Amino acid sequence: MCNLYEYEMTPEMMASIKRHFTLVGTAYLDALRGRNSAVKVYPNREAPVIRRVDGEYRAEEMRWGFTPWKGNWLTNTRDPALKTWRDWLGAEHRCLVPVRRFAEYDDNTPKGSKVLRWFERPNGEPFFFAGLWRPWSGDRGTKAAPDVRDWRVFSFLTTEANAVVAPIHKKAMPVMLTTAADIEQWLGGSTEEALQLQKPANDDALTLIPLDDEAA
Repeated sequence: MCNLYEYEMTPEMMASIKRHFTLVGTAYLDALRGRNSAVKVYPNREAPVIRRVDGEYRAEEMRWGFTPWKGNWLTNTRDPALKTWRDWLGAEHRCLVPVRRFAEYDDNTPKGSKVLRWFERPNGEPFFFAGLWRPWSGDRGTKAAPDVRDWRVFSFLTTEANAVVAPIHKKAMPVMLTTAADIEQWLGGSTEEALQLQKPANDDALTLIPLDDEAA
C-alpha cells in the first residue's frame, strides 16, 4: 500500500538516472536541479514526475493521489481495470515517479504502533514507480485553507509483494521500473504491453534497510 516514499535529486543522482535510463533533455534536468537533499513524499503532497511529450522527457510537479475515495486520496492501484484507472492507461497518461526508497508498515509490529520499514535497491541507485497522471479539478487543501483549482495528479501501480517485501508487508508492493527497457515499455508500449510490467520486482532488485541504518 506504499503511502510514503523518498526521492533525492543530487547532481550525482541526476547523472545516475540519465546514465542508467538514457533520459535526455535539458528540461528534465533543469526541473530537478538543486534538490540536494532527500525529500519524503506523503499523500496529497507535491512531487516530481517525468512524462514523455513529443519524444522528449519533461519533469513537472504534480500532486500525489487521484480522486478521493472514503476520505483518502487514491495513491496507488493494484487493479487498473477499475473505471477510476482504466481511462488513464493510455501512453499519454503514463509517467515515471522518481524514487530513492519507499516505506511499508511492518505487519509484525503491533496494531496502533506499527513500525515503518524502508526498502531500496542494493546499490542505492534510484528507480521509478510505474506512474499514471491525469487532470483533476477540485479542492486539495484543508478545511481551514481550501485550495480549489485545476490540478495535475498522479498515482502508481502496485503488484504482489516479492520475497523481500512480503515478510514485512504481504499485501502488495509498488511496480518498480529499473531498466531502460522497462521505461520504454511503460511509456511507449500499448496498454497490454505496459501492464505486463505489473509484476513483483526480482528479489535481488530490492533490499530491506536495517533499522539502525534507516536514519542515515
